[in-house]
Amino acid sequence: MGRLYYGNSIDAIEVDDRELAHLKMVTTTKLRRSEGFSVSFSSARAGRSTVWVHCAIPLRFDFDSAEPIRLDPAYVNELAQAAASAMGIVIDLDAAVAATKPELAVVA
Repeated sequence: MGRLYYGNSIDAIEVDDRELAHLKMVTTTKLRRSEGFSVSFSSARAGRSTVWVHCAIPLRFDFDSAEPIRLDPAYVNELAQAAASAMGIVIDLDAAVAATKPELAVVA
């Protein structure tokens, strides 16, 4: 699990490394253009929160993995389109964690 630090808060938003790498790509692209956007995080345990991402607000991305994450261009594009919408990017933290867990094979 990676961590996103927003603003001057010492509390991190925990996000799966894969999801965080894709979010970082879209975020850096948008901020280079001075474009703000919203990102919402939701989970059954923690509820829902939304942050406004803007070039004047400090962000830090911390990854557990030392190796770079291979990005999926289609998913980056999906996030970029969501960032440009009124709804913004919505990340389901529960789904991101479930997607990284290996499936167990059924043996008969």
